[in-house]
Amino acid sequence: MEFILLFLIACTAGALGSLIGLGGGVIIVPALLFFGSYTPLLTEISPQVAVGTSLVIMIFTGLASTLAYRKHGTIDIKSGLLFFAASGPGGIVGAWVNQYLNVQQFNIYFGLFMIFMAILLMVRNRLKPLPLNPEKSYIREFVDGQGNKHVYGYRISLALLIAFFVGFASGLFGIGGGSVMVPAMILLFAFPPHVAVATSMLMILLSSLLSSGTHISLGNVQWLFTVALIPGAWVGAKLGALLNSKLKSDMLVAILRIVLVLLGIRMIYQGIIG
Repeated sequence: MEFILLFLIACTAGALGSLIGLGGGVIIVPALLFFGSYTPLLTEISPQVAVGTSLVIMIFTGLASTLAYRKHGTIDIKSGLLFFAASGPGGIVGAWVNQYLNVQQFNIYFGLFMIFMAILLMVRNRLKPLPLNPEKSYIREFVDGQGNKHVYGYRISLALLIAFFVGFASGLFGIGGGSVMVPAMILLFAFPPHVAVATSMLMILLSSLLSSGTHISLGNVQWLFTVALIPGAWVGAKLGALLNSKLKSDMLVAILRIVLVLLGIRMIYQGIIG
């Protein structure tokens, strides 16, 4: 029964993460911590184990999504690799800082971050790209799989700073970080939304490889859980990438916002009462 529950958790996380560009860890980490209080198999899960295990799953979510989006021709590989140059080290630093957080501190900080992500999702569709300054920006001309040409750009220093923060949050909380990176790519860098989501998943894949490696070296991965989580994440990520190309995700985003706020409040409350 517990393995079926883990599979369903990972499938849901993979689908939502791939569809919206989140990565899915925002579902897996609180789910592991929550169900660990009620099921025999999942007992005694520390925040460090939940985060480390989630990041291993993010590798497979990111890989499945990246392969699917690559097939659709929506990944800006050059920008994704550039962002990873900062998000990778950020993930290592975040994983190192994670080991110094106790349960109460982790719950409070993660709860606040979940509410922050809900706010970003709330305003994401209302974001309008800032005016592009060709003289100060690295200009990208990208042709997607449909043959549409997109022109956008960004200041490399600002892009690297944001990517480092995204990587740090990923290593610290076990999430993909796309909830921060995708709005930044749309608002600050004028990425088309579908290209931003796809490129974010490439960055999540690469960052998860580094940050999960750090957590593995610290002994923060429960390998038994991955047996059920990895297949679910793979199936869900493939499904999310497929839906991204066929459906409008407004309703799912609205539902996810509510879930994030409720989970965030609950985690903050758990952290306060100890």
